[in-house]
Amino acid sequence: MSRIVEVGNIEELNSHRLLWNSLLSKTQGANFFQSFGWLNAYWRHFGSDQTLRVLIIYEDDKPVGILPLVVRSEQTLAGRVRVLTYPLHDWGTFYGPIGPDTIAILRAGLGHVRNTRRDWDMLDLRWINSENCDFNLTEQAMCDSGLHSNTQVWSETGIANMSGTWEEYWQNQNGRKWRRNVKRAERRLARQGNVTFIRHRPASEANGDGDPRWNLYDDCLKVARKSWQSSSKTGTTISHKSVEPFLRDTHKAASQYGSVDVNLLYLDREPIAFLYNYYYDGSIYGLRMGFDPAYAASAPGLVITKAAVEDCFTRKDRYYDFGVGSTRIKQRWVNMKATSYRYTHFPKTSAIAQVLRLKRWYVQRVHGKDYPTGCKARVRLVA
Repeated sequence: MSRIVEVGNIEELNSHRLLWNSLLSKTQGANFFQSFGWLNAYWRHFGSDQTLRVLIIYEDDKPVGILPLVVRSEQTLAGRVRVLTYPLHDWGTFYGPIGPDTIAILRAGLGHVRNTRRDWDMLDLRWINSENCDFNLTEQAMCDSGLHSNTQVWSETGIANMSGTWEEYWQNQNGRKWRRNVKRAERRLARQGNVTFIRHRPASEANGDGDPRWNLYDDCLKVARKSWQSSSKTGTTISHKSVEPFLRDTHKAASQYGSVDVNLLYLDREPIAFLYNYYYDGSIYGLRMGFDPAYAASAPGLVITKAAVEDCFTRKDRYYDFGVGSTRIKQRWVNMKATSYRYTHFPKTSAIAQVLRLKRWYVQRVHGKDYPTGCKARVRLVA
């Protein structure tokens, strides 16, 4: 028999940290963003205007899964809407339930959502890896729970699939001319001084490591402040004042989990390029990258990316997710694409949700496609 414990306080949730870690290790396709450490850092910096709704699912008094949800207010053309969703906030590509039995967790959790007081206007489960991990289980569970959904593409990302050898991958990337360009960039840098590539990927604190190597993190910031990121106003770059404290706390948490992956390129001991990533179970997520524009003619971004990807093959990594909105330099390294989806339920009793549903219907009509009806219908739109 299922039992749900709902936790709405981050301090109280901390008492379930060991359970969370245990279930995460059994979660198919898990990533660092699904860890308690990431949620804890995120919540302490950005949770003040959100409501935490973490559902811990028990079967016969045995904990079997966790469904981390938040209610956040978002501005739309129709006005502000309270959205019940996952706590990823577009920092990563994919998210989902914590535990081995996705469909059971979703059915129990969404049943609880439906049967409790509604403090949200729209249920919008985003960042779903339907094609390679979720396999439409979210859509099925929402339908089974009476929360019929419409589906859209949320985002697309480029991935380096490292299932073969480095030599096979390298020979298949973008043709001989581009590979020669990379080699020339390596030689140009080498002529300017001593080039050193450093990668820091510690084991977890539980395995006797967890060293954050703050000197390397600070070198990433040093490069970022010299690059275009210093003038960016998006609030998402590694050196932006609005997120720098959060990312420092996240760096500490990722180090403790053994999930930080810092790559730096030095020229005569001076950092000139960086790749700042998160790592979990053979998969890398590229959070931010940058290089010193003073060395742009030598393409240090190309050089460090080649060094990092080649090293991934040596380490037997499986996937390198270059992140949503990948730039052209990232696309050169991609050999597969992955899509994340959103599943949206518009309650009939929510006026603003119905306005948004009609807006989506209108967009579909403009694009010349019939809007789907029924929980099994699928729509693919770029969000």
